[in-house]
Amino acid sequence: MFKKILIANRGEIALRIQRACRELGVKSVVVYSEADRDAKYVKLADEAVCIGPAPSSQSYLSMPAIIATAEVTDAEAIHPGYGFLSENADFAERVERSGFTFIGPTPESIRMMGDKVSAKQAMIRAGVPCVPGSDGALPEDPKEIIKIARAIGYPVIIKAAGGGGGRGMRVVHTEAALVNAVQMTRTEAGAAFGNPQVYMEKFLENPRHVEIQVLADEHKNAVWLGERDCSMQRRHQKILEEAPAPGIPRRIIEKIGDRCAAACRKMNYRGAGTFEFLYENGEFYFIEMNTRVQVEHPVTELVTGIDIVQMQIKVAAGEKLPFTQRNITMRGHSIECRINAEDPFKFTPSPGRITMWHAPGGPGVRVDSHVYTNYVVPPHYDSMIGKIIVHGDTREQALARMRIALSETVVEGIQTNIPLHRELMVDAKFIEGGTNIHYLEGWMSQHKR
Repeated sequence: MFKKILIANRGEIALRIQRACRELGVKSVVVYSEADRDAKYVKLADEAVCIGPAPSSQSYLSMPAIIATAEVTDAEAIHPGYGFLSENADFAERVERSGFTFIGPTPESIRMMGDKVSAKQAMIRAGVPCVPGSDGALPEDPKEIIKIARAIGYPVIIKAAGGGGGRGMRVVHTEAALVNAVQMTRTEAGAAFGNPQVYMEKFLENPRHVEIQVLADEHKNAVWLGERDCSMQRRHQKILEEAPAPGIPRRIIEKIGDRCAAACRKMNYRGAGTFEFLYENGEFYFIEMNTRVQVEHPVTELVTGIDIVQMQIKVAAGEKLPFTQRNITMRGHSIECRINAEDPFKFTPSPGRITMWHAPGGPGVRVDSHVYTNYVVPPHYDSMIGKIIVHGDTREQALARMRIALSETVVEGIQTNIPLHRELMVDAKFIEGGTNIHYLEGWMSQHKR
C-alpha cells in the first residue's frame, strides 16, 4: 500500500478521497488554488500546497505544478478524482513517466475510451451493444454522409469523437440539414476538443440513461457493481441519480453487466470505470465509458457496501479485487441529489458566502460536501457544492428519506437548487419511476418561474 497520495482535485471529491486515504492509513497531500485556500480539505490535509491562482488553467490543470508538488512532498501516487485531468491520457502518461502511480486506468485505456469512435469500435469487438451508426469517423464526401444517414434512418445525431459532458452534439431530423450540421459540429469539435472528427448515430427519441459501474484489477479480474439511473438531466447534465434503475428486469441488467465486466477483461482495464448506455424498448445501447470515479458513485456504494474510492487505491497499489461477481449483492435503494450553488429554476450560478450551512441527518442519510458556515463559494469552478445521498430498504423509503433530508437542509447566503429537488421528490411521474432523459426539460417548460 502507498504511504502518501497526492489528491489532484478540489471540492467534495478531494475531501472524499482524503477520507478514504485516512481510513486506509495513507497520508494525503492536497493541492489547491488561491481561491480554495480556506477549503475544509485543505485544513484537514496532512500536507497542503498552493499550486497557483484561481483559474483552473493555472492551477488544477497545470500538469507541471502537480508533478512538481508530488516530487517535493515525496508522494507515491496521484489520485485525479473526476473532472480536470482525470481523463487526460497525457497527464496519466506523464505521472507514470515521472515515477508515480496514476490512480486510474492506463494511459492507453483512457486514450481509447476518450475517443468516442475508438471506444465504440472496442465495444463492438467486446460484444457490448452499441447505437446503430457510422463505422468510425464520417468521411469528407457529402454524398457518402447522406448515404450513411439514409442507412441509419432519421433522426440522427452527429457527435464529436473527442467530445463529452453533453457538448459536441447536434440532432438532425432531415436530409436537407445534414451536411451543414456535420460541418458545424466539426468546426465546434475542433475548437473545443482539438479533434474535428465526428461520427453519426441513430437518435433515440425517448431513452433512459443507465450506467454500469465496474471495478477491475491488473490481474484480469473484473466485476460490475449494479446499475444507476441517471435520466434526470438538463442539457445533458445530471441532476440526480438512483440505484438500482426502477422497472428494468434484473435479467436484462445482469446480461449487460456481465458484458461490461467481460469487456474490461478483454481490454486489460484497470481501476474504476462506468459504461454509459441509452436504454429504450428493453435494449441497451453503449454511448461512452468514463475512465474515472463518477460524481454519483455514492449510490452504488450504499447499495453494494463497497467503497469504490478505496478500491481504486488498492487496485492501483497492485492488489487483487477481494471479491468475485458472486460476492456482489444489491441491498435496498439509494438516491442522490446534486446540490449546486445556482438559481434553482434559471440555473444561473450563485457564488458567494454561505452565511448558514446545516446538513441533514438521520437513518440512511449521507452528505458528501466540503462547505461550511462562512465558506465562500468561488465563481471560478463547477457550481456543485455537495451531494445528499439516502438509502432505504425500498425505493419508497428512500424517497421519503430524501424528502426529509431536503427539508432539513439549510443553506443561506447563496441560492441553491434544493427547491427544485424538493419539487421533483413529490412529482408523480418521478415517483412512478422510469422517466426518460427529456423528462426534466419538459417538466421545466411546464413549471416556468
